Amino acid sequence: MTEAAPATTVAGPAGANGTIFEAEGVVKRFGGIRAVDRASLGVREGSITALIGPNGAGKTTFFNVITGFYRPDGGTASFGGRQVLGRPPYTIARLGMVRTFQITKALARMPVIDNMMLGAPDQPGERLLNVIFRPGAWRRRESEVREQAMELLEVFNLTQLAGAYAGTLSGGQRKLLELARALMTQPRFLLLDEPMAGINPTLGRRLLDHMQRLRAQEGVTFLFIEHDMEVVMNHADRVIVMAEGRVIADGEPHEVRADPAVINAYLGGATPGGDRGAGGGPTTGAGQPPGNPR
Repeated sequence: MTEAAPATTVAGPAGANGTIFEAEGVVKRFGGIRAVDRASLGVREGSITALIGPNGAGKTTFFNVITGFYRPDGGTASFGGRQVLGRPPYTIARLGMVRTFQITKALARMPVIDNMMLGAPDQPGERLLNVIFRPGAWRRRESEVREQAMELLEVFNLTQLAGAYAGTLSGGQRKLLELARALMTQPRFLLLDEPMAGINPTLGRRLLDHMQRLRAQEGVTFLFIEHDMEVVMNHADRVIVMAEGRVIADGEPHEVRADPAVINAYLGGATPGGDRGAGGGPTTGAGQPPGNPR
């Protein structure tokens, strides 16, 4: 579930090298397995960056650590110049760093429109005193939030489901709802875990187009995990590759496509350190090598 808060604290500007997010030496262990093994990477402000790798590479675990859902076992991470590693998810979200999940976290027993409106920050009606003494303020804000929510639902072709319970949506529709709800928080840095999974091609293209518009018009930065190499190669500015918990490549799509270490990882070749992925070592089960988009 995307995290939101009534009051938003915005992180500072990008670093001197243009990065909005930097991670250094991040470690996460599960027993004797290092699911994330001293992973280091940076994301440039205003970029659309893909994070790829075979099954068990540690990508989702890395997301869970840097967004506060898993406690780290080492390393540092900063967003907009503020340290975020080890902080609770809601405090990270307040800074403008928001994520979606591979397995959606929609509130099944609430209508779609209420799921959306919960994501919006700065809502006076969340405080009892405002409800009593400032009824005009919270009503105006609630009207604005509802209008914003309906606009986003229209973008993702969910308008007709605004009054439906989220639990009645298909898997692909829940994926779209989660992304739309994340956008309600007005993020500066949006992390998407397999956003294209379960979405039909037409809606997938709308999603990719909306990402490009948000980057161009509002300066939103994206880091997304994806196994569809055609999407990665055609829509990402940069590609970061993980294998066995480590970052093994970082560059433009054409550079990563030809990197021997990347090809070796996708084809199941050995990389130093043994199996470190939480779900097993590199396999060819989720996505083909970057040189062969599926």
